[in-house]
Parts: sequence; structure tokens; C-alpha cells
Amino acid sequence: MAPRANWKGFLRLSLVTCPVALYPATSDTEKVSFNQINRKTGHRIKYAKVDAETGEEVANEDIMKGYKIDTDTYIEVSKDELDDIALESTRTIEIDEFVPKSDIDGRYLIRPYYLVPDGKVGHDAFAVIRETIRNMDKVAIGRVVLTNREHIIALEPLDKGLMGTLLRYPYEVRNEKEYFEDIQDVKITKDMLDLAKHIVEQKSASFEPEQFEDRYEQALIDLINQKRSGLTTKAKAAPKTAGNVINLMDALKRSLANETQAAPAAAKTKGKKPKKAAAGQREMLLPISGNGKRAAKETAKETVKEAPKKVEKPVRTPARTKKAG
Repeated sequence: MAPRANWKGFLRLSLVTCPVALYPATSDTEKVSFNQINRKTGHRIKYAKVDAETGEEVANEDIMKGYKIDTDTYIEVSKDELDDIALESTRTIEIDEFVPKSDIDGRYLIRPYYLVPDGKVGHDAFAVIRETIRNMDKVAIGRVVLTNREHIIALEPLDKGLMGTLLRYPYEVRNEKEYFEDIQDVKITKDMLDLAKHIVEQKSASFEPEQFEDRYEQALIDLINQKRSGLTTKAKAAPKTAGNVINLMDALKRSLANETQAAPAAAKTKGKKPKKAAAGQREMLLPISGNGKRAAKETAKETVKEAPKKVEKPVRTPARTKKAG
């Protein structure tokens, strides 16, 4: 089931307009998440909003926003005051200009969305706008109001639709000079650069995101499956740390030798599919019968009696997609 649209309105290029819907292009719902629980009772931890001075719980209707200007001084701002200055959404993404994609600094990119025609009408106009952007080989820049704030959005063709990426404002991007000014200027010899280039050539490949595996997520799934099955978990040995590099040229030579030896093995595994596609990570969690901790303990006891050598990972029905924010 597709997620609900975050926004619905119109896309306009001059006098060409069509109804569109904006959907989140990414999701974290497949990742393993945890709740905080009381070690003694096994109950979930509940957080209460309390007054920092009196320690008394405060009702939601008595809570307002405040801008801190001193240690104990706040400028109070009410919801009505915030509503008064909120930008009135025109429900329209107006394309203001077209820019080369290479002009957009990667630091300004925030979050991608999918933009599609909304309903049965407007597909022709949508296609005209999409193909115009595609033929110009540029990115369309517009503005969209989400949750009372106006955002810059960059639009580019993606298959039959458009991908819209929210962009940061300049004040949100830190100046790199504050961090780079203490980096020393060093002279690199041609021999060092040649060796480094050879290493890069050995490691060169095309970007295939499906080949990447979230090893920490996989470790979490394995840990949960083991504990659910009543198996004891063993502490992982600490990885060996590399020693200090004394001679940079020697390190480059050894690196090149290692990469040359590893190249044949890497070529064999290049075409292999990853263990699990990222889209269905949580399907690898073992199913559990019954409800509550009692059922979990009974399942664990039965599994311990059988003493399985290997924990199987049957596929479970994927969790329902939650509404993305």
C-alpha cells in the first residue's frame, strides 16, 4: 500500500498547470527500532512533561513555545501568534527558474520526494513540464509551503514522474573555512600520486546501491532472532586496529599489492545478489505465535529443547507502511 501524499496542489510552468501530489521518496519504517522498558517490570517507559522547577506535570493546553534569550529568560510566543505569521499556502509549486544540476552544492540537498499527477486529469500538462525539464537538461527550481514554512524545491525528471528535492537556505549551511583552515599544505610527489591512482583503478566500479548491505541492521536482526529463540549470544571480539603509518610510500605500495591480490575475488562476487534487499529488511525477523512476553518465553523454551544448530529466518508479512512525515 502506497503512503499517503504529504501535499497536494498544482505544478505550474508559466500558463501550463496540472494537479499534482507529493510523496516521500524515502522511509525508515523498515529499520529495527527499540522501545525503552523498565528492567524490573518489563513495562514500557512513559515520559511526562513536567515543570523544570516545581517538578509537577503540565497539561498540554498549558504548554506554549518560548525563545531563549538568557539563562532563565524566554520570549513567550503563542500558537495564535505563530498562526498569524504562517505563510498561506498557495497550493501551487511555481517553477521560477532552471539551473544546471552541477550548480547545486550537495550540502544544500535535504530530502527527496516523488511528484506525480493527482487524478486522471492533467497528465498531458504534467508530461509537457516533465519533458521540457528533461530536454533542457537542467533542474527546475520552485517553492512549496509545507507545515507553514516555505521550502525551495528542485525538480528533475525520474522515469515517468518527477523527483523533487527540498533544498536548504544559505544560513543553514556552515562555512567550510571554519573547519579547513588548520589543514596543513603539503607537497605530494608524483610517485605517490601514481601509486594512489593505481589503487583507485583497482577499486573503480559503477554505483550499485543494491549491492550494499546494512551490516549493523543485519546484526540487530540476528541478535533479536537469537534472543527470541532462546540462544545465548556471544560477545564479538574487538577488531584489530591498524598501526601508525610510518612511511607513506611504503603504505601505498602495500595497499596496491593488497588490492591487486583482492581484485580476482571481488570480480567473482560482483554479479552476486545481496543477501536481502533493503526494502524488506524486517521480513527477516522470526515470527512469533501468541501475544505478550509469556508466548515469547514459551517459544524460547521450545526452541532451546530442540537445540537447533542454525536459526532459520522465515519470511513474515511486511509491516504496514506508516505515514511518512
